[in-house]
Amino acid sequence: MERYIGLDAHGSSCTLAVVSQSGKRLASHVVETNAKSLIAVIRAIPGRRHLCLEEGTLADWLYEVLSPDVEQLVVAAVGESRGQKNDRRDAFGLAESLRIGALTREVYKERGAFRALGYRAKAHRFVVSDAVRVMNRIKSVFRSRGLQVSGKAVYSESGRTAWVKRLPADARPAAEILYVELDTLSALRERAQRELIVAARKHRAFRIVSSCPGLGPIRTAEMLPIVVTPYRFANKRAFWGYCGLGIVTRSSSDWVRTRNGQWIKAPVQQTRGLTRTFNRTLKRVFKGAAMTVIGRADETEPLFQHYAKLLDGGTKPNLAKLTLARQIASIALSLWRNEEEYNPRNWRRRCVQSVRDQLG
Repeated sequence: MERYIGLDAHGSSCTLAVVSQSGKRLASHVVETNAKSLIAVIRAIPGRRHLCLEEGTLADWLYEVLSPDVEQLVVAAVGESRGQKNDRRDAFGLAESLRIGALTREVYKERGAFRALGYRAKAHRFVVSDAVRVMNRIKSVFRSRGLQVSGKAVYSESGRTAWVKRLPADARPAAEILYVELDTLSALRERAQRELIVAARKHRAFRIVSSCPGLGPIRTAEMLPIVVTPYRFANKRAFWGYCGLGIVTRSSSDWVRTRNGQWIKAPVQQTRGLTRTFNRTLKRVFKGAAMTVIGRADETEPLFQHYAKLLDGGTKPNLAKLTLARQIASIALSLWRNEEEYNPRNWRRRCVQSVRDQLG
């Protein structure tokens, strides 16, 4: 006996809707948003329970709390809402979509052993974002007074005094307060980074993946709790798509009829671009790793040789950088799967073959 449950979650209340295997609506419940009440209602539903809820602020917590009491728990990406809408209707819609297999995109929520590291990575990401925002605000104060500011000298302990003196007296307090905020965030940033690396080093995969060129400890620590396991992805192309590095081709009116009545592919113009559904942190990690490899310009590194040969073959720099980011993502995934550290000699031949494939 299968039961499909849709859960529409909010801060104070949750609406659950139950649908049978044949599609009959059996019941709906409004429950307070707390673990004890939700578990009690779920356990009271007989049969094999399949639960679906939407991605949101509560999704991680709900997945952790409710997954032991259901056969299947699916977190669906939030889709476009059209027509009438209310909590009960949304809950039944989730249950029905799960029953008939109509969910277009699922969100992976299993964190396993990387749950604590994931929170460390999130805190580090928030602090870095706040610090960058304050740095931009400091420069905006000077630029609002017609002062041309560039570089990092304006943030240093020795340089900021001279910069503040160039401001009129009315504007100086604003700059001084922002400098105090920057100093506080800089200390928090160092602490968050230190604790992130300490937490990441507890995992064996950290040593393996961080050996990949361009990744390093911070990017690896950000990557691990997002990917969780390299076996999530069937192949490297699936991983590229998840990282926002996959090519999407769009076309329309693809077929034309010949004189003898056969259908053939039409010579239509195809629109190509990167996928728009991706994990933003992973895309930043691998694009940053590619920029690091390019910036080091190590002639002995196979990946940089790969990049240089692409440029020599006429590939545009932005496409060559994309290819390099894909290569790094593929290497990181392969190292993690095979549990082996990066060895340039093992990858030199693969990079040569990749260049040949790229250039046709």
